[in-house]
Amino acid sequence: MTAMNVVGFDGCHHDKSVLKEILFGAKSKLDECGGVLVGGHTIETPEMLYGLSVTGIIHPNKIYKNSTARVGDVIVLTKPLGLGVLTTALKADMIDKNLIKYITSLLAQLNYKASKIIKDFDVSACTDVTGFGFLGHLHEMVRDDISFIVQKDEVPIIEGALDMADMGIIPTGTYNNKSYLNDKVNFLSEDEKDILLFDAQTSGGLLISVSQKDANKLVNVLKESGYERSSIIAEVVPRNEYPITIR
Repeated sequence: MTAMNVVGFDGCHHDKSVLKEILFGAKSKLDECGGVLVGGHTIETPEMLYGLSVTGIIHPNKIYKNSTARVGDVIVLTKPLGLGVLTTALKADMIDKNLIKYITSLLAQLNYKASKIIKDFDVSACTDVTGFGFLGHLHEMVRDDISFIVQKDEVPIIEGALDMADMGIIPTGTYNNKSYLNDKVNFLSEDEKDILLFDAQTSGGLLISVSQKDANKLVNVLKESGYERSSIIAEVVPRNEYPITIR
């Protein structure tokens, strides 16, 4: 419903026109999802930061939880992985302009439209992928009576992320995620892609638990709506030895 800017700006090294662009970009995203900017706070900081403090309302009977996936459902992921690795590489000036443009478009893509789309499908649970990474947030969807089987080859990865990871350009948060989940995830085979399943994402996509009969239709509508890398990446099964198994 409403939002307030929270800004730290380095006025010593950047012209105020940069601040104007930051605020303009954020306002365009607020307009996109129907929010109203009501003010904010701006301070001088050596490292620039930007965020929003938001308020909203939701119908109590129309809440998607992360803990209500059904056995027999499949899991759809709406954005590719690798944003944590690539934003780390971006800060080190290690990626080219074309890749910068692509990851910026992913970072700026809201989950708002996807959250509206899923209302027309048989969806039982939903969550987003952020700092705990793909596997961390998938693990949050686990219950005592369910497990997840992930098809690793179906998980979309941003081109270039694996190259950066192979060079050791990996955020600390990604290593922390891996350490926490080591005994909760069973890899049937291991390869260099595995680290990206733990990658701490910034502005990642949604994980959607949807009935198998609706899954392909949902993916097609998501792709038509701009979530071009949407993919069915896992299935919900009765609880087995591990919360998550990677095939």
